[in-house]
Amino acid sequence: MTKLGFQIYSARNFQPYSDVFVKLGKAGYAEVEGFGGIYADLDEAGLKSLRAELDKNGLVMASGHFSPDFLDGQVQKSLTIAKTLGMDSIYAPHLAADQRPTDAAGWLAFGKRLQEMSKPYKDAGFEFGWHNHDFEFIKQADGSLPIEQIFEGAPDISWEADIAWVIRGGGDPFAWIEKLGSRITSVHVKDIAAAGENKDEDGWADLGHGTVPWQKLLKVLTGTKAKHYVIEHDNPSDVDRLITRSIASFKTY
Repeated sequence: MTKLGFQIYSARNFQPYSDVFVKLGKAGYAEVEGFGGIYADLDEAGLKSLRAELDKNGLVMASGHFSPDFLDGQVQKSLTIAKTLGMDSIYAPHLAADQRPTDAAGWLAFGKRLQEMSKPYKDAGFEFGWHNHDFEFIKQADGSLPIEQIFEGAPDISWEADIAWVIRGGGDPFAWIEKLGSRITSVHVKDIAAAGENKDEDGWADLGHGTVPWQKLLKVLTGTKAKHYVIEHDNPSDVDRLITRSIASFKTY
């Protein structure tokens, strides 16, 4: 099985990050995935300091999330961040509700924007893809699904599949893995609590303590090009519990 990573966004409410890196290293994680909040405002010295913190704890920031606007408007800065921190993969992670298209043509245009956006990063040797939430799997008024339009407009980008969000959007994850498996280069490994549980955590759960059939999913995902498996929880109440329980569950699969 590929080395297990941890999306640092999951620990945003449990700073300092330096303490989180120590916990991740001790728990046995090999990789982390960054997001804009941890590096977008850092200068070169700050980036090198962050890299040193990761190195000290045996961690590699193998992938990172960058907003579409940042990737478009700050190409050199994005490349510097990715190169300095040692990433091999860059993912555009989200589109704010007020920026989302409302029909097939709009989503197709957004896909074409991602295709164009990817070029300098792919030219520099990085994997470049889209990370989904739930809204890409919810039918538009015209009956189309945004996920289909995005990838039609961007034939050369990959997919960081956030399986739990696929499920929350009403999608069948096995069907989507079969349909878009050739695009998958990274997977967010997170769990959904049983109905009515973990309301203080927005209904999410630590890996292995929810309802997502990860044992079966991971077997199917081994047939894709996924090289990063990233633990994530959007709103944990206890980051120590999340870190230790999730990697323990992953090791049993």
